[in-house]
Amino acid sequence: MPAVETAAVSRLHERQSYDPADFPVPAGREEDWRFTPLRRLRKLHADEPLGDGKVSVDVGDAAPGVTIERTEHGDSRLGSAYVPADRVSARAFASFAEATVVTVPAGTETTEPTWIAVRGEGIDGAAFGHTLIDVRPNARAVVVLEHTGSATYADNVEFVIGEGAALTVVSLQTWADDAVHLSHHHAQIGKDARLTHTAVTLGGSVVRLAPSVRYAAPGGDAELRGLYFADAGQHLEHRLFVDHAERNCRSRVTYRGALQGENAHAVWIGDVIIRAEANGTDTYEYNRNLVLTDGTRVDSVPNLEILTGEVVGAGHASASGRLEDQHLFYLMARGIPFEDARKLVIRGFFGQLIGQIDVPELRDRITAAVEAELT
Repeated sequence: MPAVETAAVSRLHERQSYDPADFPVPAGREEDWRFTPLRRLRKLHADEPLGDGKVSVDVGDAAPGVTIERTEHGDSRLGSAYVPADRVSARAFASFAEATVVTVPAGTETTEPTWIAVRGEGIDGAAFGHTLIDVRPNARAVVVLEHTGSATYADNVEFVIGEGAALTVVSLQTWADDAVHLSHHHAQIGKDARLTHTAVTLGGSVVRLAPSVRYAAPGGDAELRGLYFADAGQHLEHRLFVDHAERNCRSRVTYRGALQGENAHAVWIGDVIIRAEANGTDTYEYNRNLVLTDGTRVDSVPNLEILTGEVVGAGHASASGRLEDQHLFYLMARGIPFEDARKLVIRGFFGQLIGQIDVPELRDRITAAVEAELT
C-alpha cells in the first residue's frame, strides 16, 4: 500500500494515507473539521490510546448467492479500493481487529437484502470496524447497514462494484442518544456499474458520515441520497465527495434534513470534482433543510470543481428555511388543525426520498421514526 498520496484530490481531500501519524491532530480550524465538535468525539481524533469499546457486528443471513466472512486485519483485499482521507478514518483502518467481507459472485442477482447489524454496548473506550462489500461483474445486490445502541465507534466501509454490476446500500444510523460515530463510506465504481447509496441518520449524539465515490472506468452511475433529523443537542454531519475522473459518468446527490430543539446542528458538505479527463460528466447535488424551531444551526456547503468544459451538466443547490406559510395555510383552510398540517408538510418533505428506498420494510420503519420525531 502506498504510504501517502500527496497530489491534491480536491480542496477538502488534499492528503490520503493509511497511517494516522501522517495527519496532524485537528484543532478545529481546518476546513474539513471546522464544523465538527471535537470536544465531543471522545478523543477518536487524538493521539492517546483509548480503551477497548464494546461493539458487536451481526451479519445474520445473507441473501441467496451472497457470502459473508470474517477476516483478519492483514487481508490484502482490505483497503485496496481506497486510502483514508482524514485522521479518524486512518486510525480506524489501523486499529480494527476483524473485518466483515460480503462477496456477491459474478452474475448473481438478488433483490433480498443482506443485513449487517452493528450494535454498541456502551460508550466507554472506543471500537473500530471495517466492512468490504465486493460486488463482482454483472451482479446485483442490496445491503443494509444498521447501527443501534450506545457506542464510541469509528469505521470504514468499502464498496467495490465491478463492471456492469449494481449495488443498493441503505445505511441506518439509529443509535442511542449518547453514541458517537464517525464513518467513511468509499465506493469504487467500475465500467457501466451503478451505486445507489441512501443514508438515514436519526440517532446518536455526534454522527459524522463521509460517503465518497471514485469512478474506476467510464459509464459509472452514482445516486447518493440522505435523510436526517436533528433534535436538541444532536450534531449530524454528512460530508460527501464525488471524484469524476473518468468520462461519461453520472452522479446525483440529494439530501434532505430537518432540525428542531436547542443546539440541534446539521452539517452537509457536498464536494464534487470533475477532472480534466472526465469529458461527458453529468452531475448535480442538492441539499435542503427544514428549520422547525429556534435555537438550531444549519451549515450547508456545496462545492463544485470543474476542470474541463466538455460536460453534459454540472450544478448544485442548497436551501435552508422554515416551513412555507402557504403550504400550512392551504391545509388549515380546509379544516386541518395546525399541528396536523405541520406533520403533513414534513411527511411530504421526506416522502419522496423515503419512497425511493428499495427495501419495503425499511420505508415503513423510517416513516414511523420520522413520525416519532414530530410527537
